[in-house]
Amino acid sequence: MLTREDDVDAHALSRQGWTISAIARHLGHDRKTIRNYLTGKRTAGERAKAVPDPFEPFVDYVSARLAEDPHLWAMTLFDELRTLGFDRSYPTLTRQIRARGLRPVCEPCRPARGRPVAIIDHPPGEETQWDWLELPDPPAAWGWGKTAHLLVGALAHSGRWRGVLAEAETFPHLVAGLDVVSRKLGGLTRVWRFDRMATVASPNTGRITAPFAGVAKHYGVQVVLCPPRRGNRKGVVEKANHVAAQRFWRTLSEDVTIEQAQAALDDWCRRRGDVRLRRGGTGGKLTVATVAEREPLAPVGPAYPAELSVSRIVSAQALVAFAGNFYSVAPGLAGAPVTVVRRLDADHIDILARSGNAGPVVLARHLLAPAGAGALIRTDSHVTALNTIAMNASTSHQPHRRKVRIPPGQAAQAAAAALTGTSTAADAVVIDLSRYAAAAAGRNTLQ
Repeated sequence: MLTREDDVDAHALSRQGWTISAIARHLGHDRKTIRNYLTGKRTAGERAKAVPDPFEPFVDYVSARLAEDPHLWAMTLFDELRTLGFDRSYPTLTRQIRARGLRPVCEPCRPARGRPVAIIDHPPGEETQWDWLELPDPPAAWGWGKTAHLLVGALAHSGRWRGVLAEAETFPHLVAGLDVVSRKLGGLTRVWRFDRMATVASPNTGRITAPFAGVAKHYGVQVVLCPPRRGNRKGVVEKANHVAAQRFWRTLSEDVTIEQAQAALDDWCRRRGDVRLRRGGTGGKLTVATVAEREPLAPVGPAYPAELSVSRIVSAQALVAFAGNFYSVAPGLAGAPVTVVRRLDADHIDILARSGNAGPVVLARHLLAPAGAGALIRTDSHVTALNTIAMNASTSHQPHRRKVRIPPGQAAQAAAAALTGTSTAADAVVIDLSRYAAAAAGRNTLQ
């Protein structure tokens, strides 16, 4: 076998007019070896096999079977080859299939990665791409279970993106997130692009659901769905998801609240995401924020009137937490489950509780405080009632002494007697002897 250096020298000497015998003597190799390398029969750095390839007779059969069925299991193919005389092992078969590239690519099942990708034009103000991002292991204090959800919206032209944290991917959470993120992006584009999420369209037919059609008409946008298995079509928001997971969520500390995490995400997007450089229309480089400011976005009108409901537990102070604030209910409900209902276009929230078969009962209605303000919203009646109950529960008596003798009382003795079947002093029969004395005196009286 010639090294690559000897192969280069052999070709150079042959071009200079040297004979094969002279080259062989100069390099110290056999003439047939030099001839094979010069004619291309052998390649430098690759040792010729001394024995025939035992897999070579089966190449045509394996190629034909995998062309017919690209998903055919290698073990099934191995069973077929054993009946045809293949005496090698299963790892040999799989190694030969990989090395020779015998398994063709199934185009319908081929992932988006590795496919040819066309350059898609995104005019300014044309498209906003939306997607849910599932974030594992949220802080335990949030009470969201094992997964948090982030609705991400990205302007396809400039690349500016924003997100809003949510505890679920329900329709009200989606509508609330669309409204909030659109305002953070600066306005509405002409088109909203989604994948086939069930809250937007039917995953099977691709037709928009009736509830979301009302949302689209309310905001005046067109809804466009990505074709199946075409993740590159909304690559802007997909990249935003990747950045949010690795640069924001991965470094989030355990002791932050939901509102603090949301504020940290918004701050990161302004200080890090918006300063990325993008190529401008004249060939120069502009930041994402500069390009986004030039996009012709429509203003966001009033929010869509969807009802967002979340479950909460009343605290010992008769308070209910919602969106970083605390709202009061009547005292005596500590530990009770309630439901907070917020109509997205209203300025108040309702706190409801279920009362048997009669349906939910409104416990309180409060004006909505800004999210994350840490405000304490209480009505005068709730404050007065809570203070009254707290004062009545207090006492001026001194606490009981711990080391004091308190024997069982009459009630305890009666209960013990009932258990043992004996009588107690309280239940003992008292015989009045005065009656007997009176009867005896009557008999001794002379008639």
